[in-house]
Amino acid sequence: MLALRELRNNGVVKNGETQRTTPAAADAAGAAPSRAATASAQDGEQHGTRQRVARSILDHGPSTAAELADRLALTQAAVRRHLDALAADGVVEAREKRVYGSRGRGRPAKVFALTDGGRDAFDHAYDALAVEALSFIARAAGGGERGAAAVLAFARERARAQGERYRHRLEAAGEGAQERTRALAEALTQDGYAAMARTAPGAPGEQLCQHHCPVAHAAERFPQLCEAEAEVFSRLLGTHVQRLATIAHGDGVCTTFVPSAPSAGHRPASSPAPETPTTATPRTAGRNPA
Repeated sequence: MLALRELRNNGVVKNGETQRTTPAAADAAGAAPSRAATASAQDGEQHGTRQRVARSILDHGPSTAAELADRLALTQAAVRRHLDALAADGVVEAREKRVYGSRGRGRPAKVFALTDGGRDAFDHAYDALAVEALSFIARAAGGGERGAAAVLAFARERARAQGERYRHRLEAAGEGAQERTRALAEALTQDGYAAMARTAPGAPGEQLCQHHCPVAHAAERFPQLCEAEAEVFSRLLGTHVQRLATIAHGDGVCTTFVPSAPSAGHRPASSPAPETPTTATPRTAGRNPA
């Protein structure tokens, strides 16, 4: 601005000739920074809205443009522009919407989900460290089955401690599957899992949906993390749970089915049961067969 004031009040020497600025030229010069500032503010606003779109997908899972528009109070046209930009940046990708039960006529709706790179932008700072640490545990135990067992023992201890933090909240929620599942979703959300519970379609029970997993990449390499988590969910909820999908296996959401009726042999959350060994393979760990 100092240079602009000098130009406005003094002559400009160029090619040996003295030139004086006119009022119109001075006004144009003063307007240039204003236009630049406006453009910068608009870019910042667009980036902020784009981040809101990505965050909404993280919090709610794969979403259609209509769902995002409704959540964020935007037009579908505006949402699609942001989705196109996010897709070009490799943050989101389009998928066919998963349909539970019979599918109606017509093409399935297109949903947008975060890519691995998009998830990396949210809370994955320690994922590489977790993979290295688990790899060390497996090697130190001798690798092979012993290494896998050592990783599972670590995963179970980690999940046990996490479940212990949630136990009192679930006890206070009551005995019903719906109340307990929703209390667990709230506890998981506070730990960064962006979880929600909803009535399961087509079956008596609840669906626990985790839209974010802070250790997704580690769980992809070490499915024992998913296996141990499902075991703790079962003990906390007092019933056998069924894993339908996991982010670590490439699904957009970790989805767990919780039946309404407690299973025989499951103890309530106030009386933790000892872990029992499982024989899950890397392809099935974290998921229960349908």
